[in-house]
Amino acid sequence: MNKLDQARADINRIDAEMARLFEQRMQAAKLVAEHKMEHGLPIRDEAREAALIDRNSRYIDDDTIREYYVQFLRGTINVSCDYQRRLMGGLRVAYSGVEGAFAFISAGRIFPNAERVSHKDFRSAYDAVRCGTCDCAVLPIENSYNGEVGEVLDLLFFGPLHVNGVYEMSIRQNLIVVPGTKLEDIQQVLSHPQALGQCSGYLHDHGWQAVEYANTALAAEHVAKLGDRSIAAIASEETAALYGLEILQPNINASRQNTTRFAVVSRTENRSLGKNMGDHFMLVFTSRNEAGSLATALDILGNKYGYNMRTLRSRPVKELLWEYYFYLEAEGNIFSEKGQQMLREMEPFCDRIKVIGTFSRHAAL
Repeated sequence: MNKLDQARADINRIDAEMARLFEQRMQAAKLVAEHKMEHGLPIRDEAREAALIDRNSRYIDDDTIREYYVQFLRGTINVSCDYQRRLMGGLRVAYSGVEGAFAFISAGRIFPNAERVSHKDFRSAYDAVRCGTCDCAVLPIENSYNGEVGEVLDLLFFGPLHVNGVYEMSIRQNLIVVPGTKLEDIQQVLSHPQALGQCSGYLHDHGWQAVEYANTALAAEHVAKLGDRSIAAIASEETAALYGLEILQPNINASRQNTTRFAVVSRTENRSLGKNMGDHFMLVFTSRNEAGSLATALDILGNKYGYNMRTLRSRPVKELLWEYYFYLEAEGNIFSEKGQQMLREMEPFCDRIKVIGTFSRHAAL
């Protein structure tokens, strides 16, 4: 056997072994897809993909071959994601609003192959997951300019669902109108309260009446149906195109850094996220009605156990007059022994304490 024949024989043997390993890898990818469907997780995880390529490429000593191996790894990851995408085609994702709403857009970016299911409000979308008619929901939890979405935080506090991902979407609010409308024609502007708040300065400067609507896309749909040039809406560029409206003035939100954070919620808790460094967790709790209880609970979390708190907000417990619960986000692994011990030490100072979610980082959409 000459050198060429020997090389080809080696390639055939290696290819056969690679085919066997490839099949095993895709079977593992199937389990990953099942896990992601169960927990309402997106197909792509860029941080993990980068770590996998960095780790595995170190096994190659030859610098030139390593460059090609990185390409090979990227191709393998893409094939794996395509396979998961096919398996996850039946995923049903709930969102609040109609086609064109920001939640509709964000759900499509997180789950590009899923069926997006419209619901009239946040509670309906949440309940669709709770009762099992949808696999997960994409709900806004905070806007960088207008603050938290209180109704969603209340659902997370009182309800059984878990947050398994948080994604940041840059929001550009636009004044959209019936074609041919001029600024001087407008008297009323319809939109969701969050959008109206983000654009309150612009609305005030023009002296227009702000009218709250269930969500931005429904407001745009209503304006399109009315055909009344005295009524405008605030919504996205995609929504304007969807309903045949014109953008009379783009980017009218007060802050050019206008970002909304969307949470993916599902019925199951994804504890696997807690195994990675740099994870975040969400905690809700009520402190005992005793002097120093809140301060002591926070001291245990921050000073004693060293968790870096990123967010702390209070919300009224609507069933109880002048009672409040606290929503907290912090960096670190809440499912480690350290995290569990921290929770145990906080309990004597809290009437109620619950981990409502973990997420690896704020992914941009």
